[in-house]
Amino acid sequence: MIFSSDLFIFAFLPAALLGLVVARRLFGAHLYWIVIASLFFYGYWKPVYLPLIVGSILINFALGRAIERNRSKPLMVVGVTINLLALGWFKYANFLAENVEWATGAEIGLPEIVLPLAISFFTFQQISYLVDAYRGETHPHSFIQYAAFVSFFPQLIAGPILQQKRTMQEFAGPKAFHVTAEGLGFGLMIFIAGMAKKLLIADPMGTIATPLFDHALENPLSLEQAWTAALAYSFQLYFDFSGYSDMAIGLAMMVSIRLPVNFNSPYRAVNIADFWRRWHMTLSGFLRDYLYIPLGGNRHGPSRTYVNLFIVMVLGGLWHGAGWTFIIWGALHGGYLLLHRFFAHRIKPHLPGAEALAPVWTVISWALTMVLVVIAWVVFRADTLDAAINVWTGMAGMGGEAGEIARDAFLTGWRWQAFAALTVLCLILPNLPQIAGYVDAGGIWRQTVAALYQPHIIGLIAAIVIFASCFAMLRANSAVVSEFLYWDF
Repeated sequence: MIFSSDLFIFAFLPAALLGLVVARRLFGAHLYWIVIASLFFYGYWKPVYLPLIVGSILINFALGRAIERNRSKPLMVVGVTINLLALGWFKYANFLAENVEWATGAEIGLPEIVLPLAISFFTFQQISYLVDAYRGETHPHSFIQYAAFVSFFPQLIAGPILQQKRTMQEFAGPKAFHVTAEGLGFGLMIFIAGMAKKLLIADPMGTIATPLFDHALENPLSLEQAWTAALAYSFQLYFDFSGYSDMAIGLAMMVSIRLPVNFNSPYRAVNIADFWRRWHMTLSGFLRDYLYIPLGGNRHGPSRTYVNLFIVMVLGGLWHGAGWTFIIWGALHGGYLLLHRFFAHRIKPHLPGAEALAPVWTVISWALTMVLVVIAWVVFRADTLDAAINVWTGMAGMGGEAGEIARDAFLTGWRWQAFAALTVLCLILPNLPQIAGYVDAGGIWRQTVAALYQPHIIGLIAAIVIFASCFAMLRANSAVVSEFLYWDF
């Protein structure tokens, strides 16, 4: 999904918040204005799909109400099935048809299906609502509160994925969408920090990674090219998605809505399980609560646990996109988790001197985890499996010679210094969970905004400088569109 940074960052989002504040003061009924603004934001992309999200909200709310009254498992199954069928049609029908045509030679001839914006996110949110309604875990809510919960524009496009049982009180509480000096100041700081991650780090990394991955579509990369492509994309995706999550949380904070934290410095992870506790935390939580545990979790012995983990990761990969590259990415992480679990439970406890070597082992484990994550990001980014193989071959030192693309795409003379600096930044920079003091389970905030926000002149000056730098970056690249990577998923 490509969009104009100028329009969405500097025009619509702040203007929408200001408009909502004014509308609330003039007319009241603020939740209605939130829903209208959110649906306008969604419909601006492609109005033809606006009835899809509206219909989804209406159907799921009605089903959820009925399930809450009767604790009806058949109704819950019907509701989940409807959501999965809609997601399957729009996101996976073409992929399935292409594979059936390849396997059988038959021509299915599906019409062109355009993936609706954010369907993966709002579908998962509403599936969790229906399941929680059956379990009796939902919070009291009205229709307009539910509509705001599903459509709230800062998080609608790329998360975090909300669970009704954990976040409805934010939309239904008496202070929802009130503007305070503390909330506005703290939220603005978080928004600016996220925007800086996106514009000052992620986008420049993208200008390095994209030409190299494009080159890999037809040609194997050299050792230097391949590792540059893999590392540049690893940092691009990290700061892009982390930046979006911070921007969403900051915008929500401006109107006294506390969204769950979605990132906890995942590149500090010391093993692959730790990585998944830190990366896209709301997706990991959804997969755990609504897939892994219902499959049996770790309650039926080691073999069943391994199978459940692998299934969850493959389906998690498929959730990101309808393609074999995403399935392979999920399978890689599934394999990583199985190896980690086997080593942690069967081998590591029996290693001599394990406690004495703990600091050394931590460093080795972190480095190995990061290498495995970077290797997997290659197939996540590659447009085709052949392109991924061309990059992997180069990373193994068996690719081609460095060509003209290397000089065009690299940060001349400074690329490895930049990668080293970004690695240090990922390891030492205080993250939002550290600043906010959230509760680990679900990333729920522990402290009030008033307790968190402490105005400081140095912070204000830093925010002004960072904001000016972001604006200068936009002006310098006004002819180039910017893309949030997770909008495609």
